[in-house]
Amino acid sequence: MHQSDNDIRNRLLIARLPAMPQILIKLIEHLQADDAGMPELAALIAKDAGMTSKILAVANSSAYHRNSRAVGLEQSLVSLGTDMIKTLVISESVFQTFNSFPHSGSTDLRSFWKSSLTTAVIARDIARQLEYPHVEEAYLAGLLHNVGRLALLATAPKEYAFNFTARDDEDLCAVEQRTLQITHAEAGAWLIERWNLDSFLADSVLYHHEPVSRLESAHPLIRIVRLAHVLANHADADEAVAAGAGLCSLDDDALHVIIKAAARQVEKSADYLGIDLAGADDIVPPPAYMPPADPVQQRLSEEVRNMVLVSEMGQTFARQQGETGMLEAMTRSARILFDFSSCVILLENPTGQALVGVAAGEHQQRLAEFAIPLAKGGAIAASAQQRKLALLTRAGQGPLGIAEEQLFRILGSECLVCLPLVAGQRCLGVLIGGTAAWQLPSYQKRERFLQAFGNQAATALETALSERGHARRQIAHVAEEYREASRRVVHEVNNPLSIIKNYLSVLDSKLARREPVVGEMSILNEEIDRVGHLINGLADLQPTDTTSVTNVARVVDDVLRLFRATEFVPASVQILVRMQDEPAEIDGDADILKQILVNLIKNSVEALRDGGKIEIANRGHVNRERRLYLELVVSDNGPGMSADVLANLFSPVRSDKEGKHHGLGLSIVHSLVKKLNGMITCRSGKTGTTFEILLPARGSSSQIASVQARAMDPV
Repeated sequence: MHQSDNDIRNRLLIARLPAMPQILIKLIEHLQADDAGMPELAALIAKDAGMTSKILAVANSSAYHRNSRAVGLEQSLVSLGTDMIKTLVISESVFQTFNSFPHSGSTDLRSFWKSSLTTAVIARDIARQLEYPHVEEAYLAGLLHNVGRLALLATAPKEYAFNFTARDDEDLCAVEQRTLQITHAEAGAWLIERWNLDSFLADSVLYHHEPVSRLESAHPLIRIVRLAHVLANHADADEAVAAGAGLCSLDDDALHVIIKAAARQVEKSADYLGIDLAGADDIVPPPAYMPPADPVQQRLSEEVRNMVLVSEMGQTFARQQGETGMLEAMTRSARILFDFSSCVILLENPTGQALVGVAAGEHQQRLAEFAIPLAKGGAIAASAQQRKLALLTRAGQGPLGIAEEQLFRILGSECLVCLPLVAGQRCLGVLIGGTAAWQLPSYQKRERFLQAFGNQAATALETALSERGHARRQIAHVAEEYREASRRVVHEVNNPLSIIKNYLSVLDSKLARREPVVGEMSILNEEIDRVGHLINGLADLQPTDTTSVTNVARVVDDVLRLFRATEFVPASVQILVRMQDEPAEIDGDADILKQILVNLIKNSVEALRDGGKIEIANRGHVNRERRLYLELVVSDNGPGMSADVLANLFSPVRSDKEGKHHGLGLSIVHSLVKKLNGMITCRSGKTGTTFEILLPARGSSSQIASVQARAMDPV
């Protein structure tokens, strides 16, 4: 085939075929979710004026309403019942779709409707016999099983007008394949797949002429529609009926009941839907000639259809997970929409100097190493830079560059369609489709459609790239947090390691004098355990347990014992302790409080280079924001801090200390106090520095909760 007019698949792509009605899409979603109750059906129907009028007409007919007074929608729904409402909504929606096909108005569809209704009714009854859970889906599949015949009539009215009224059997499929290179079963499945239903509906349409021997293990819906088609169209073929019955394990008596009931149900349904089936079996084929469509109206309809398709593609791209999945969806969609034999994507590299291949879809290895410099020109580079569609042929007006020749070989096609992917003011890359020479005129006519597709794809891709950048920033942020946590742990571990080192020297001297070292060994064990606890805390993401109770005075004694037993505190520094017997307990972990005090005392000692005094005091309870705290104060009479240092005190900043971890201590103290659900403030001047720490008093949380509960009690 060398003419686009003779390529039925290409014509299916550009034909003005209708989309599925929104009310039917919503109903299918409800049915698949098993929540299509009366309230959901009522809300669905109320949004469609045509469907509402149809429901009211049926409910007010003599079959359901015998009074003279008309009933409203709500009463109509109740009188009809859920099953009848579902049937009416599905049937009316499908027949609206049938009537929207081009040339359907000039074709007698009575025989087609009768066949479709009969197959639908029989499919529903078979589904009930098999206890198939989605009975309405089977009914819909029966209605749509021959929708491909309408699609072929709309696409090729001259070639298919006679075959449209021919007997629906395997001989018809053979004629269709020979004359159009596609059967009505394939065309119908292709059309339904465009509706993006999460169902085996398209498969049931595709295989309804398949030999029974191939369908024995097929999905129930496929077997149901195959048998329903045979009973509706070939009930006189005993061998075919028997084979079909075997697919669904039904006996002759069950089949006889189904066929007998179908005729009455079809007549009743047609009456409700306002379809005249009189003489449906005596229809003669229409003339082969069809009057030409209005070109202006045809062009307008095509533009509207293209807009809808582009919008659907944008939603499809937005649902993809990850950049690779999106790129594969783009190439797949482009091949379907524009009938490309193959398709690749080249994206602008981070420096903006070249188009590079994307390792997605076909030809991954070669594309991963493929690049086209933008500065050196060439037709593809020019298409990206000028943001214009380019159509390239092997026998073009000028010589091709190496890159273009490579792409022709990679795609294995006569011509290339280069579609720039433009988002806003930026060209992200080029989508390149391989095609035949005879198809180029159709791409020139559909240039606006191609550009709209490229814009939608580029917008979705830009969003994906932005999300990837955001994800990378998040990973970098987490990595930085981990590095910061590591620095904090190293800083904290240095404190017990310094104590361990000092105690080892004390231990050495005591052992030399043969003095007892039980106390020192106990402290060494405690500090070694603390090192392990700190290191394990690096990977501990669980919140700190604040349910334990800690005696502040005991922790202060433990910390001072560590410092006093070593040479860390010089003789020129005096440490005073002012503790109260009561209150002395807080809600919180003793090890965390120990870390806080070690850091603060260590900082104070380092600040008192010329000697001085450090004071640790328990100032008793403080009420802050209706919560009870114990106030612990650590102060020194050193030179104090400058305003700049004080302003950034609890942030990890550089100080005048030596070493890699200087400036981290007070930021660690701040985070540890927060872990205890406490608060810390600092005041500093020429007379010294004071840290005031508020720690939750023992039982304060439960007491507050009790007081609040009593305050809310109305009694």
